[in-house]
Amino acid sequence: MRILAILVLALVTAACGFQLRGQAKLPFDTLYVDIPDASLVGTELKRNIVAGTHTKLVRDQAEAQAILLLTSEQRSKTILSFDTSGQVAEFQLRYRLSFRLHDAKGRDYLPQSEIRLTRDVSFNNAQVLAKESEEQLLFRDMQSDMVQQILRRLSAAPAEPIAFESEPKADAAAR
Repeated sequence: MRILAILVLALVTAACGFQLRGQAKLPFDTLYVDIPDASLVGTELKRNIVAGTHTKLVRDQAEAQAILLLTSEQRSKTILSFDTSGQVAEFQLRYRLSFRLHDAKGRDYLPQSEIRLTRDVSFNNAQVLAKESEEQLLFRDMQSDMVQQILRRLSAAPAEPIAFESEPKADAAAR
C-alpha cells in the first residue's frame, strides 16, 4: 500500500509539470556587474550568477560581452493605517530597483528597467522588537525575490543588443 501511495504521488508530481529551477541560461558568455560592493542585492546577484549560470563574471568592462548597471536602489516604509487610538497598525515595505543591461558600445540588451516589490506588515506596539525583526526578514526576502526577477529578465534578454534608429545629425542640425 505504501509503495502504491509513493507511485501515485510521483505520477501526480510529474504530471503537474514540476521541475527544479536548474541553471539559468543567459544569452551572453561574459558579464560585468556594475553594482557597488556595499549593495547586498549586488552581492547576492553576483553569487547567483556564478552558481546558477554558465556566464562568467569579469572585472573589466572591456572584457564583458554585456554590462549590468544598477541605476537606483531604494527601500522605503510607508504607514498604511492607524488603529482607533491613533497608533500605527500597518506598514507597507517598498523595494524598488532600476537597472540597464547594455554592451560596451552602449547598445541595450535590456533598456532601463524597474522592478517594484511591496509587502504589507501589521504592527503592534507591544511587540516592537519582533516587528523590527520581521521587517528585516521581509526586506531580505524581497531582496532574494528581486535577484530572482533580475535573473529571469537577464535570461529573457535578446542574444544581440538592440540597435535603436537615431536621426542623422545633419537633419537635426538643419532644424
